Amino acid sequence: MKTDTINGETVPAIGMGSWHLGQGRHSESEEIEALRTGISMGLRVIDTAEMYGSGKSETLIGKALTGYRDKVYLVSKVYPWHANRLMMERACNASLKRLNTDTLDLYLLHWRLGSMLSEAVSGFEKLKQQGKIKAWGVSNFDVDDMEDLFDVDGGNQCVTNQVFYNPASRGIEFDLIPWCDQHNISMMAYSPLGGEGTSLLRHPFITQLAAKYQTGPSSVLLAWATRNGKMIAIPESGEAAHIRENAEALSLVIQPDDLKAMDKVFPPPSSKVALETR
Repeated sequence: MKTDTINGETVPAIGMGSWHLGQGRHSESEEIEALRTGISMGLRVIDTAEMYGSGKSETLIGKALTGYRDKVYLVSKVYPWHANRLMMERACNASLKRLNTDTLDLYLLHWRLGSMLSEAVSGFEKLKQQGKIKAWGVSNFDVDDMEDLFDVDGGNQCVTNQVFYNPASRGIEFDLIPWCDQHNISMMAYSPLGGEGTSLLRHPFITQLAAKYQTGPSSVLLAWATRNGKMIAIPESGEAAHIRENAEALSLVIQPDDLKAMDKVFPPPSSKVALETR
């Protein structure tokens, strides 16, 4: 099984996202079954945010984790306008209540807004001291944002940066992945299957590889994203069948010749590319 490390803890390299969960796309029972199926197959990292469905995603996950909390590495994210000395603890408490847990394994600043990094860091460290979170990180931070963060007192306590990453969006390979690797920051890929409106799952080369490896397109894309042991991928699905296909990526290794072919179809960056976000 492919693994990676967050804050010294070994976790599977494939987890589960939740951007649209709890919002009526599937029935509540279907989505709970999907999450529990993923947990049973080793997809131990579950990622959510207070933004997703204005808390509905967290609430759905809280129900799914009844009796399963100790099997999961649970991640949530705080709005940037809540990441200050007045509102951060309240926002965290609300997420904990919706998730029906006492502690988050990882709490992320969802994106950067303005220059309040010092208050965000102080808030994260206070939550750590209170035992409400075990570690903290950021999301949607480019190299300059990470450098600004590390200039803040305590900013080097950041353990993770979660960013948009898939074969069609490889800009972070030029400078952000090397920077995070150098500073021992784990990385998480959201929308590793391409995100809303993408055609990656139907791309002829991806479907050709899926047929070769006798698996599904999502498994190929996830195996690619986690190929170097430096990325945790968190695809979202509310269907158990899709979760099972995603889980196949934990044991799928794409051969070097096929990785070279991927580079021809989806070229890596040769210069700085602005960070993409969704």
